[in-house]
Amino acid sequence: MKSTPKQPAGRNPITAAVGRRLKEVRRNAGKSQEDLAHEASVGRAAISSIESGVTNPTVLTLAALCAALGLSLSDLFAPLTMTLESAETRRANVANPPKIERSRLR
Repeated sequence: MKSTPKQPAGRNPITAAVGRRLKEVRRNAGKSQEDLAHEASVGRAAISSIESGVTNPTVLTLAALCAALGLSLSDLFAPLTMTLESAETRRANVANPPKIERSRLR
């Protein structure tokens, strides 16, 4: 049975899982963070932050990294079996914008 690595407090489990997967794929490709950064035009520090689960990368960043690694976004995400629902509690939108009268719209 494969154990799941412990997650540092405050880190999103989905972001951490994506980071671990990226690190796995990068290592399997035999590339250093520096090599991947150069090939994907992404900073090495950004790759380190993604792999450690600190940074939530954009889809464009992930696409650039995947292209440099020779795989698709779906290949990157395929082995992730966790529920893609964030465990974080999202804050409710409590804003009450003022009601705009029709006469003010003209």
